[in-house]
Order: sequence, then C-alpha cells, then structure tokens
Amino acid sequence: MRIATNTKIEELRGGICAVPGVRAYGLRENNKGLALIEGKGKAVGMFTKNKMKAAPLIFTQRLLLETGRIGAIIANSGCANSFTGEEGMRNANRMAELASAALGIDKSEVAVASTGPIGKQLDIGMIERQVQEVAKRLTSDPEGSTAAAKAIMTTDTFPKELAIKVGDVTIGGIAKGSGMIYPHLHLATATMLAFIYTDAELDVGTMRTCLKDACDNSFNMIVVDGDMSTNDMVLLVSRGGEAISEEDFKAGLNYLCKALAKMIARDGEGATKFIEVNVSLRGAPVEDAKLIAREILRSPLVKSAIFGERIDLACGRIIAAIGSCIGTNTSSNSIEVVSMKFRGKEREVEVVRNGRILSTWNREVMKGKEIAIDIVLDVGEEEGKVEEEATATAWGCDLSCDYVMLNASML
Repeated sequence: MRIATNTKIEELRGGICAVPGVRAYGLRENNKGLALIEGKGKAVGMFTKNKMKAAPLIFTQRLLLETGRIGAIIANSGCANSFTGEEGMRNANRMAELASAALGIDKSEVAVASTGPIGKQLDIGMIERQVQEVAKRLTSDPEGSTAAAKAIMTTDTFPKELAIKVGDVTIGGIAKGSGMIYPHLHLATATMLAFIYTDAELDVGTMRTCLKDACDNSFNMIVVDGDMSTNDMVLLVSRGGEAISEEDFKAGLNYLCKALAKMIARDGEGATKFIEVNVSLRGAPVEDAKLIAREILRSPLVKSAIFGERIDLACGRIIAAIGSCIGTNTSSNSIEVVSMKFRGKEREVEVVRNGRILSTWNREVMKGKEIAIDIVLDVGEEEGKVEEEATATAWGCDLSCDYVMLNASML
C-alpha cells in the first residue's frame, strides 16, 4: 500500500523475527512472563518523561549512552521493578547478567525492560529459571516473535506485532500496552513497551530523528486512561546491511509505529469502543492540534459518554475539553469550534456546524465498535496566527465499567 511519500509498504508475517538475524522467544507462568530478543546492532531509545523512572529504564538509558549498541533485550511482565530502590537496580543488573550468560554476549549490550505493578521486588529466582528455558527456545521463526509478544503482556488481551517491507528493508516490532497508557516519550502497573528491529543501514543520528518523529505521531498520540507509566520504553535496533533513504525509512517506521499504537488503543483495559479523534486547526502550530486531540481522549467524561453511546453528552464534553487547554497549554488564547462530526463504519452525523450545535442528531452512529470524531477549529482573528492548517490524529478507547472493576481488583 502507499502513503503520502509514495513509499511502497508491504506488511509481512513474523514481527521482529521477520528481520534477518533476529531471534526471540518468551514464556508465561500465570501472570508473570519473560521474553528474550537476540539481535546485535546500533540502538536508540525513547523513554517516559515520568520523573519516577523505574530501575530498568535507568539501566537501559545508561547502556545506550555508554555503548549505543544492543545485543539483546530481556523483558519481564508481572512486576514493574519500579519504586524499588537499590535492590531494584541490583535486580535490573542481575537480569542483564542472566541474559548475558545465557546468550554468551557482553552484559554491556543487554537492555532491560519490565512491566507490571509498581512497588514490588522482582522474583529473581523465577527469572533465573525462566531465562534458561527461553534461551533454549530462541528462534527466528514467526512463532518466536509471537511468543515474546505474549510474554510481555499484562492486562493485554492479544499480542501486538507487525513487520513491514520498505524496498529491500525490513522493519519488525512487538509492543504491549492496555492500561496506564498516556505516553510522553522523550529521547533522553501497566506500561507501554515497544521493541523494533530493522536491517536498514542507518547512522545513529538518523535513527534518533526517525524514532522521535515516529513516536510523536504514534505512541505519543494514544490515550487509554491518561495516566503516565514509570516504565514506558521504545527501543529501535538497526542491524544494518540494507540501504534506504531517510525519507523512506521514516515513512516505514511511522507506518509500523502507528499500527502498533492503534493496536494498543483498541486493547485498552475494559474497552468496548475504539475512538479516533481528528483535529484540523487553522492558524496555530501542529503542537496545539496534537494537544487538543489528546486532551479530548483523556477526558473521563468524554470517554464515559461514548461508552454510554450518548452523542448529546459527548459533544458538549468535547467542547469543554477543548476549552480547558486553550491559553493554558496552547499557544493560542482563543479557538473557535467550527464543525464537529461523528463517524461510524456505515454512517456519519454532523453535530456542530458554523460554530453552532445542531438541534437533532441520529444517535445510531454511536452503536458501532469504532467511532471517529472529526473536528475543525480556528483561532479566528487572533494576533500572530499562522497561515497553515495544522492536523493531528489521536487514538483511544471508551471508559467502561469493566475498566473500573479491573483496576479496583488490581489494587
């Protein structure tokens, strides 16, 4: 299929294992899992902006600063190893040692990731046992990618993986995420994790640029519940070998990351509806459009109205969500809501036209499992307005009774 850059992108089977030279596997024991991914190359990462960073993030950030390379990733689910002090750092280091010994590589090339409840220490004994079994079963077959994707699931209901071909280059990735999803990834419970491999020949600077752009337009544009995890992490590893232009690689990486991000939004905890918010903002920068789109999906009032299939309530609450961030978080001090439309798979309903809420609507559009909300905004005659029209898309889900019950039972 084709996207705006006319870059041809083909979807493949195999996830990360579609990339030559990458092996993976994982296993689960009840609610705890362990995944190993083996594949050496230059690496860059993006990590949560949460100031309470978990031990695995601190460990992996240091690794990338010191070596700029990854030979393997070890990731566990069922425990975030977050807010665990010095013991937590020792355990993150121990995970790297275990992977290093099992795979015969240097510990300085092992990245560590964790996901699960905050404040609990890792069951290192279980990880020691699991790593030996997983290492024996590493494979480059598609089943290896799927097993690794399943191993890092927490409240996820399905594994998230994808591979694509861009020219001669392969890009493959796995991800997890279902709750505590409001990523603020930066170059520097449930969690959003993504591990991406490619055989593209890239320098580290290009990798950083492309990963930041992809994350800004994908993972940073999903909202499940508006809570930022201490463990969010995206890693990109380039094994090299295949030539590609920066433009084409960026297009491919954006495609892959958006697809994985939408899988996460669809699998939001307790979700009954997948929501896409499209914002067109005349006269303001794209950062404002992105912020507004995310703020709409962050609102529990908007999300609960969509769960209740109340288009009348959703419309007013969306207008309130837009107004709540104007001036305080946006560069514009006033924004006019020009139009708003709700779209389902088979029908669409206009609810705002020329800045006025319409009096009658067909509510059937809210019955479907997928809802798109198209909003056109304008800063009006505000001084300093820009001529361009900024567009942004964010993805999320509704707020259901099951979400509340699931998170209450997790405490």
